Amino acid sequence: MVRQALRGIFWLQLVALVGIAGFAVHTVVEEGADIAWFFDYPVYYTLVVMAVVLCASRALLVRDHRLGWGVMALALAFYAAGEFLYLILYSSEAEPPYPSVADAVWLAFYPLSYLALVLLFRSRFTGLTAGLWIDGIVAALAAATLGSAVLVEAVLDITEGSWAVAATNVAYPLGDVVLLSLVIAVFALTAWRPGRTWWYLGVALAVFAGGDSVYLYRTSTDAYVEGGLLDLVWPGGLFLIAIAAWHDPAGKPVVDVRGRALLAVPTVCAAIAAGVLVLDHFRRINLFAIFLSVLVLVGVLVRLGVVFRENRRLLALTKREAVTDALTGLGNRRRLMTDLHRVVGAATPQRPWLLVMYDLDGFKGYNDSFGHPAGDSLLSRLGEKLATVSPAKGEAYRLGGDEFCLLTPADDGVVERIVEESLAALTERGEGFDVTASFGAAVLPDDAADPAEALRVADGRLYAQKNSRRTQRDRPHQLLLAALQEREPGLFAHLEDVAALALEMGRRLRLQGVELDELHRAAQLHDLGKIAIPDQILHKPGPLDEAEWRFVRQHTLVGERILGASPSLRSIGLIVRATHERWDGSGYPDGLRGEEIPLASRIIFACDAFAAMTGERAYRETKTQEEALEELRACAGTQFDPVVVEALAECIRARTSAAAA
Repeated sequence: MVRQALRGIFWLQLVALVGIAGFAVHTVVEEGADIAWFFDYPVYYTLVVMAVVLCASRALLVRDHRLGWGVMALALAFYAAGEFLYLILYSSEAEPPYPSVADAVWLAFYPLSYLALVLLFRSRFTGLTAGLWIDGIVAALAAATLGSAVLVEAVLDITEGSWAVAATNVAYPLGDVVLLSLVIAVFALTAWRPGRTWWYLGVALAVFAGGDSVYLYRTSTDAYVEGGLLDLVWPGGLFLIAIAAWHDPAGKPVVDVRGRALLAVPTVCAAIAAGVLVLDHFRRINLFAIFLSVLVLVGVLVRLGVVFRENRRLLALTKREAVTDALTGLGNRRRLMTDLHRVVGAATPQRPWLLVMYDLDGFKGYNDSFGHPAGDSLLSRLGEKLATVSPAKGEAYRLGGDEFCLLTPADDGVVERIVEESLAALTERGEGFDVTASFGAAVLPDDAADPAEALRVADGRLYAQKNSRRTQRDRPHQLLLAALQEREPGLFAHLEDVAALALEMGRRLRLQGVELDELHRAAQLHDLGKIAIPDQILHKPGPLDEAEWRFVRQHTLVGERILGASPSLRSIGLIVRATHERWDGSGYPDGLRGEEIPLASRIIFACDAFAAMTGERAYRETKTQEEALEELRACAGTQFDPVVVEALAECIRARTSAAAA
């Protein structure tokens, strides 16, 4: 039913457009009295009614912006009622009264239209700042000033008769000016990109303003002739408003002022107001236009005040953001350097300052296990807790990544307490993760006399502690390697070959730091689970049967369980678990596919296969390096990652070239 109604609306618009075109032709072509009467009355009044119907149907059939278009349809209905009242009551009189009842009904069109435009604007646009609203008000006042100084002044010059006649004559152009000013304000608020709807409304109201002004001038000079082209102004303007209703899309576009010259509107409006005031010195203009000019200048001053306030706020915000870490809200490195320069001169043996730098241990494993959003949330929580540790006049900072810092007065007896509490604040444990912190401290001015030296001392002590912890963390790894070597000396040699090749490939694939270290360790321990496989299976000279293979396929899970017993080796255990996953998803134990498999696991899988094919095995012939690479390439895309296979080939070529040299 709605679709049929919309089809009817289309045909109604088309018929109205044909009627307007026919009326325009009628005004310039001489025809008989019957044809003239047909266009001046049936066609004219039908066009007025069709405009009301079109606008009202928009409010009834479309939910978006219904209230605004409903009020606009009511405004058009009042205008149409004025037309019919004049036709019924006064068309037969030689000297109809002026002003009349029809004028009162016509003039009701203006306040209703104003209300409709305000409702449409409020429902159509969002994101307007106080400055933009002031721009719109100033633009409306400037347009009203110009209209009052031109249109109203012209009407007053040609108006004769009673005050009622003068007031009515002024009311029409003044109403047009107010409506047109509101539309111009919308244009200003939207950076002169209001959309097709408001362009139609702007043209319609401009047509009304021009038509009313020309009509008043011609009637005052007895030059108006009924049935002329001027009579097309009012049904044409009403039709444009109705067309605007059906070009109003749904939604609320956000007004975007980025890149816009914010002072352009106030500058133009101030020039208009100043021009009217200057003109008043040479030719007296009505007081209403002068009053509006003063309001424009006041509005421009208010706008300048808003701009000044916004600029101060933006400057303060920019300064704050420049020294603040966006994630935690703590000070950043720039803020730390500024504060260090401030306190270095104030630090004395009687009033020392403590600088402590922290680096989180276990954070990368947490990030890899739970994802970056969870990692960001953890950093935010730890930063918030660290900020509560600092006593009065102290400050906490995040220097980037998982590095934090504390700068605080080091009064007697508080240094150890601050360090202990800060380390507790930067610690969080849970199922599957253990995040702690290493630290390095410097006391000013005893340990350093300038900011750079203080940072160097604290940083050096921090990494000395981390290296000490890393050595302790390596002990479980070394113990497992020793146990593996004792259990399977031949297997241990194979693992060392795989680990060396994996390390070369990791560097070629741009792995660094912790990732490269974990790759190397996982490659050394990727067959750790084989210590649980019985000798008769592990050393069987021939191929394994299906039952034996099922036993062997458990070794990655066994290796993960052994490594997971040590918190420092849990991330390596996850890599070991996936070292027999295949690129096409047919591997074990989880059936991971493609890049779901950790990169370190893909590297180890390819290196293990290459080392197995080129190493000595009792149950098969040894392949040359080229033969092994050809087989790896044949299985790239199914068993192995193609990128990893090519990186492996490059590593072997580099080894061969180095040996030849």
